[in-house]
Amino acid sequence: MKELLKKLRRYEIQIRKAVNSQMQGDFHSLFKGSGLEFDDVRPYQYGDDIRTIDWNVSAKGHGTFVKTFKEEKEQTIFFILDVSASQEIGTPGKTKVDIAKEVCGVLALSGAKESSQLGLICFSDVREKAIKPKKGLVQAYEIIHHIISLKPKSLKTNLGKAIAFAQDFIKRRSVIIMVSDFIDDNYFQGLKSLARKHDLVAIRVSDKRETQLPKLGIIPVLDKESRKTLWVNTSFGGFREKISSLNTTRQQELSDFAKKHQINFLSIDTDEDYVPKLLKLFKVRNKVLKTT
Repeated sequence: MKELLKKLRRYEIQIRKAVNSQMQGDFHSLFKGSGLEFDDVRPYQYGDDIRTIDWNVSAKGHGTFVKTFKEEKEQTIFFILDVSASQEIGTPGKTKVDIAKEVCGVLALSGAKESSQLGLICFSDVREKAIKPKKGLVQAYEIIHHIISLKPKSLKTNLGKAIAFAQDFIKRRSVIIMVSDFIDDNYFQGLKSLARKHDLVAIRVSDKRETQLPKLGIIPVLDKESRKTLWVNTSFGGFREKISSLNTTRQQELSDFAKKHQINFLSIDTDEDYVPKLLKLFKVRNKVLKTT
């Protein structure tokens, strides 16, 4: 646990340095607020948008007043983390779920530094853990503790159920960071609904063992979720090509869907440095938010 926290802190510092130096002041926050909150009222001036008129105040007879707003600095960030057994693929310490937990940990620490409220939902095909949002570094470390110590009750995956629970559990508009391998079916409609209500970021974690199998002949393959062993011939009938093609198709479908429904999408592999990709993702987010 201590070693992981040191690693997360190192990555978080790396992100901070890049934000402060490389972005040259253009990248104010990893989680720049996308909403506005009410600030005050002032007398109506020619050219003001009539939609901002505060009719309750104006009705008091002292003139016409409009509402003024300020950027919402304090916001809520929710991490939705897939902890199903399909996430256990990879080398020890660098499985998909290990990397997913690291990503959540790094972003939780970054969010805490920016005074955001942080919440967590861990899921398989059932709710494994849910933490209501709070502010502060203590909350960030609490989230890290739970995702590291969590022992899932179920091995299976159901993204649809996870999304449905999130929609019910998350009360106010939030930045939602969903981290999963997204290996499931029939969840796109739920993802679309989630993106309508919230600012959604989908981070897909994959491992080359799923897509780049060597020619090993007939080998046993363990289905992590069912715990059944299947014997497959990796050297016959285009088996490896079919697996690779299926993975490519899944990723492209998710990427296209995300673009269509204004979902920020990022795909990372377990053997790559994900920090530069996170920086690039949030730099793009910041540019988009500045123009909206």
